[in-house]
Amino acid sequence: MKRARAEILSNRRFGAYHSVTIVAPEIAEAARPGQFLSVAMPEGRAFLLRRHFSVHQSARRGGWAGTLEFTFEEHGQGTDWLAHQRAHSFLDVLGPIGTPFAFPRKLTNCLLVAEGHGAGSLYFLAQELRAQGKRVDLLVGAADLDHVFKPIEGKRLSQTVAFMTADGSMGERGSVLDALPGMAEQTGAQVLYAAGPQRMLRGVADFCRSRGLPAQIAVEERMGCGYGLCYTCTVPVARKDGSGYDPLRACVDGPVFNPARVLWDQWMGEAAPAGQMIPTPPEGFPAVRSWPD
Repeated sequence: MKRARAEILSNRRFGAYHSVTIVAPEIAEAARPGQFLSVAMPEGRAFLLRRHFSVHQSARRGGWAGTLEFTFEEHGQGTDWLAHQRAHSFLDVLGPIGTPFAFPRKLTNCLLVAEGHGAGSLYFLAQELRAQGKRVDLLVGAADLDHVFKPIEGKRLSQTVAFMTADGSMGERGSVLDALPGMAEQTGAQVLYAAGPQRMLRGVADFCRSRGLPAQIAVEERMGCGYGLCYTCTVPVARKDGSGYDPLRACVDGPVFNPARVLWDQWMGEAAPAGQMIPTPPEGFPAVRSWPD
């Protein structure tokens, strides 16, 4: 993890989102899909904590070498302040932080499923997978046309792409979970990657479990410090051998996890009252095989 005083090259809006491109060569060189940046806010009690944003693009070569792009939707004072920062001003940035997505060595057909701004990190992943000779297909969902993440870029990065919107304003009406079975069959998906809200990720996890498909997800857990000290972003994850589980931190142990090991009922507050741990069953949790070769 590096710290940089990063100059803003551009700050522009597209649809419901803002996109900020910064100059940070050391961070750009190290950044991988699934990781995120931690951006300092101005001094003052209203901006106590840094804000955290997934890396959308990292340029290591060419005319844009040394630059990073991250995207966000305005949801409060911090993102409102960031949305109004102009080109050639500077940000205090830490990164890259977190565990990135892993790439399968032998399997080739990769289906990427995203909802909302979760598509940002998956577009970065799509670019890296294509560079390794993998087939990439995209399934992108949103509430409406304004929240569909860069549809033209999605088409450019994938063999096939399907868009789903809750109101039917772009693509088909419905959610990505409605289209997932057909899309997986149509593309011959061998590996799934997903990013988006918690309930969508659980649906992807259930689908992959029923089909025996390996998968990885990037969670959108709210973070405090962003580098592992505060334990406000824990996700209950079963150990590989099924002997128990651990509250892993989304910031440094994640944000990428194997969804087959996430204890979804507990994470979503359905297994026990808030703040209580569930006991490990006498037979243990199901052992999960490692990421495929």
